[in-house]
Amino acid sequence: MISRIEEVPVQVRDMTHHDLALVSDIERRSYDFPWSHGVFRDCLLAGYSCLVLDRGGYVVGYGILSIAAGEAHILNLCIDPAFRSLGYGERLLDDMIHRAREADAQAMFLEVRPSNENARKLYQKKGFFRIAKRPAYYQSKSGREDADVLSLNLRRFGR
Repeated sequence: MISRIEEVPVQVRDMTHHDLALVSDIERRSYDFPWSHGVFRDCLLAGYSCLVLDRGGYVVGYGILSIAAGEAHILNLCIDPAFRSLGYGERLLDDMIHRAREADAQAMFLEVRPSNENARKLYQKKGFFRIAKRPAYYQSKSGREDADVLSLNLRRFGR
């Protein structure tokens, strides 16, 4: 049985090149059309905010965040299938939102599959709302799947 988030030390930390194999493995086990090891490496090299969720020394999730020109874009957020529904996705998302605010981003954006109900519920809980649809954005077993574009207002009141 997997312990709840409070029972094992959990931290969000910067991804390193040593994490790439674990991150790529989680990606492959999570998606039918995963990012390659090279894409993750390139995100690190490009200077994106590449994060891992470390649970007692073991990587159980990761996120890739691009911040530029007052906007933040979540490019990838994933939790190992064996560790889902334990609050780790929310923990990682909260950290990404915090980092975007600290970088003075005014808005955060992401794409999500309409079929990814768990992710959609989490994003809605955090205040994201749908602003557009990208037709045929994702590969799928049956061809292509649309993406919903979601946004979160990061402006703090009184600023």
